[in-house]
Amino acid sequence: MTLEEFKAKADDDDFVPGWDEIESAFKEVYGDTKFEHFGTVMTSRAMFGGPEYLDGYSIYPSEKGYSHIVTFGMSELYYDEESFGGEYSKWGYEMTIKLKDIAPKDCVWAMNMLGNLARYTFQSQSWFEPGQYVGSAKNPESINLGDPDSKITSLLITEDTEIKGRDTIYGELKFLQLVGITTNEFMKVKEDRELVPVLLERLKADYPDLETDMKRTKDYI
Repeated sequence: MTLEEFKAKADDDDFVPGWDEIESAFKEVYGDTKFEHFGTVMTSRAMFGGPEYLDGYSIYPSEKGYSHIVTFGMSELYYDEESFGGEYSKWGYEMTIKLKDIAPKDCVWAMNMLGNLARYTFQSQSWFEPGQYVGSAKNPESINLGDPDSKITSLLITEDTEIKGRDTIYGELKFLQLVGITTNEFMKVKEDRELVPVLLERLKADYPDLETDMKRTKDYI
């Protein structure tokens, strides 16, 4: 698409190129599988002074036994002339997470968690990259506060095992998958970052698509 063709879309309310890129990427894997979309409340969004930096989340039910969540808003979603032809689409990625044996209706806590991570990125101007981790060595809590007994207290970041990155009119768009890990695993990778790929490979033995199992108690490193 040329810049002139792009500008001609300025008044087209149905022109949401970034949003379409996300859905197209998931369609390559899920085809016409029905998914659920959860939009954030318009008045709570940051552009109106609220705390929400994402426009919403979609949840795809995988035949492999997990709910696959993707964010909308870490990348450029709508018409934005200044972003046309950029290197990265806003932050250059959307976040995903796969929750094993959890139905879409029970994923609200995960969407809240993703929303908090988005807020952190926008407010701190610190983005995520594969190989990073999110967690705390002091008083670690389950990533799902509604399930305090879960041993999954931290997150590793990697590229989504199924959804491939794309070159868009706004620049590069990747899909970064958050993978739930235990406190012991977090402490090990915190001490030695070179253990991150080791842990991910070991997890794949039981969780081929790095789905997060909130009932997992076994440590893989």
